[in-house]
Amino acid sequence: MKNNNLQDIKRRYGIVGVSEGLNHALDTAIQVAPTDLSVLIQGESGVGKEAIPRIIHDNSVRKHQKYFAINCGSIPEGTIDSELFGHEKGAFTGAIGEREGYFGAANKGTLFLDEVGELPLATQARLLRVLETGEYIRVGSAEVRKTDVRIIAATNVNLQKAISEGKFREDLYYRLATIPISVPPLRERGRDVELLFLKFTTDFAEKYQLEPIQLTTDARQLLQQYKWPGNIRQLKNVAEQISLISKEREISAHTLAQFGISDDTIAGTGLVIAGQTPGQGGRYSYENERELLFQILSNLGKDVKELKDMMNILKTMPQNNDNSTNITSIERPSQQQIIHTSADAPIIRSSAPEPVSVVDVYESQLDNNIYTAETYIEQVPRSISEMEEQSIRDSLRRNNGNRGKTARELGISERTLYRKIKSYGIDVK
Repeated sequence: MKNNNLQDIKRRYGIVGVSEGLNHALDTAIQVAPTDLSVLIQGESGVGKEAIPRIIHDNSVRKHQKYFAINCGSIPEGTIDSELFGHEKGAFTGAIGEREGYFGAANKGTLFLDEVGELPLATQARLLRVLETGEYIRVGSAEVRKTDVRIIAATNVNLQKAISEGKFREDLYYRLATIPISVPPLRERGRDVELLFLKFTTDFAEKYQLEPIQLTTDARQLLQQYKWPGNIRQLKNVAEQISLISKEREISAHTLAQFGISDDTIAGTGLVIAGQTPGQGGRYSYENERELLFQILSNLGKDVKELKDMMNILKTMPQNNDNSTNITSIERPSQQQIIHTSADAPIIRSSAPEPVSVVDVYESQLDNNIYTAETYIEQVPRSISEMEEQSIRDSLRRNNGNRGKTARELGISERTLYRKIKSYGIDVK
């Protein structure tokens, strides 16, 4: 398609963007519009799939006929057949009259079936018959009816996976996907994110009579780097919030972070866990969380074993006059006497004992690699926020309180680390 024609289509339907994926989807829609081929539009929720079927209908020979857009996921399973194909009077309880159904009402026109992946298997069989023969039967009737409807379907479900799981008919998939069109997610559209954001904020500024929003360089970069799990719908929501709530009209990355848009945000939750990253497509992966919990449990088991080993070592040490061992006050080793543990790691026994704390022993082990048994066991966090706090504390300790090194180890920005430290009341010396 010529660029001028493509720009006309974008202006007519309020489509903003210059990305190659978007242009290809629009170009395919225009090319297939004059035909009667079935079209399947695929893309994540919130990418703007609903504009494509309208473009196809308005540029087809059916443009003067009726156009119906049906959300299959919003219709209860018990009434979906009646809604689509109609019913006879008395066909079921509450059927006090006849209903034509969308396939009858849309005759000679276009029927857009959004969320087609949510259709029950029985309804899928009925839809397949309409696509193959143009025939359908009303609920409660034996009369075969004819319809001439062009079907355009859309889904955010992976239909190939649904087919393998027995949730979607393979033959129906190939009938619907005669012409497949893929609408790219917002995270793959590059500079389109900035253009859309400015369009939305400009529209809201005019609507609410506010000063227009301007973006700093770091804000532009953050908008393009963020994964946008909610796609255009999420972007529009954020743009409206900022337009109405933010007192600043020049928006920086710091301002965006206050509205949940930051480079270390996991699926918009604001949660940071060391070593964890967003799942594919910017969506939070619960597999990561389970792996973290399993790792904590595994480490706890090791700590318990090492504590038992340490207790056995303590039993071999000289006892106090009251014949009891004080776990919080054990002997500091000197360089005079050496024994060996089961791991053949040298432990030095002092001939002149000096009381030290368990924490001192632990730090000595880390610094000098002398002790083989850990005597310091961290309390297992009972919530995700506690895990996050403990992760930050551990990293700060490993890096001697250096915030720059800690932030790099956790994979977050220093600004976010400072906010987390302040939030958890962590004392950094």
